[in-house]
Amino acid sequence: MKNTSDAARDLPRGMSRTGPVLFSYGFRPFFLAAALWAIASIDLWIAYLNFGIPVASDYGTLYWHAHEMLFGFAPAVLAGFLLTAIPNWTGRLPIAGRPLVVLFAVWCAGRLAMLLSGSIGIVAASAIDSLFLPVMLLVCAREVVAGKKWKDLKVIAGLFVLSLANLLFHVEVIGDVGPDVAIRLGIGAYVLLVTIVGGRILPSFTRNWINQFGRTDFPVPYNSFDAATIIVGAVALVLWACLPDSTVACGTAAVAAVLNTVRLVRWRGWTTWAEPILFVLHASFLFVPLGFAAISLQASGWLPEVAVLHVFAIGTISMMMLAVMTRATRGHTGRKLKSSRMTNISYVLLGAVALIRPLAELVPGLSTEILIVAAVGWTAAFGLFAAEHAPLLWSGRKPLAVKGR
Repeated sequence: MKNTSDAARDLPRGMSRTGPVLFSYGFRPFFLAAALWAIASIDLWIAYLNFGIPVASDYGTLYWHAHEMLFGFAPAVLAGFLLTAIPNWTGRLPIAGRPLVVLFAVWCAGRLAMLLSGSIGIVAASAIDSLFLPVMLLVCAREVVAGKKWKDLKVIAGLFVLSLANLLFHVEVIGDVGPDVAIRLGIGAYVLLVTIVGGRILPSFTRNWINQFGRTDFPVPYNSFDAATIIVGAVALVLWACLPDSTVACGTAAVAAVLNTVRLVRWRGWTTWAEPILFVLHASFLFVPLGFAAISLQASGWLPEVAVLHVFAIGTISMMMLAVMTRATRGHTGRKLKSSRMTNISYVLLGAVALIRPLAELVPGLSTEILIVAAVGWTAAFGLFAAEHAPLLWSGRKPLAVKGR
């Protein structure tokens, strides 16, 4: 038998037996809050569109909707992922307990401030909201630098771009200018993070899954082709953010679409069809080349920009986030990495929304109906996640593996 001090030393990182379970690891509060805010914010948006219910009217309800998807919901998922992944990358202890409570409170303050922007003023609301991403940037940068994981600084660079994009969004709205550049810049930052982090986890997870069956048809490991693809994609996203209708943006995006398609094929995702919790990661990444192709079509005048935004925002970003949320929640609470029927339905629903929502601009006569269907599908997808995973997030401690027993 081990004494108390020995048992305490053997506790997994972030799995203290004391204190609220919800704040024992970064993924817990942020994944749960992200799912709930995904539901609440989209339903408030639909309530405004269909019933005229005022939502952040002084800020502009359309701008509020775009902002809360890109800089409200998505940063919460990103925070949950990074606060859980970075300790694994660096070997350092995770942010937990009181510091995590403070960080989470900063995110919540931003959501409340944006909703109350008509009461406290859009400048004050913008200032409060602009705190979270820079704080996250500092926290993550400190951990990466302290752990001397220099290759992970590119992820920190993505957080830096997101912080700038959020600030630019507010500046453009306050200056009575449409935040188009900020939206494209923000989406571009998330897509770039998906190409970087996705290129790290998809081949690894796929190789491990294939290996357990004694097969050797592994994904092609990361090499110079992957690096070149990421660079071309980054250039295409910058050009799209700054010169969305230019010929050079069209051509570069087309090349990025081809390269990312080849990259995805090299990962052999079709072999994981029998494992939905893994296959959905590949399905989500498929929207990366689709999004680049959509940029090319936009620059050619064949596709409206709003449709392009939603291909990336729902297909690439939100689907990947839902996939990561389900996998990380199960893995870090000691459950098998198997998706339930409820989870599989949520994947299908969100994938359908990613395909349906861009049609609202292509079929204007049915835009209202398409928006409602997309909102229902979105709400159902994240509602299913919350219904199944909320108990794991707020109470499911990971079982301890006690040595010597």
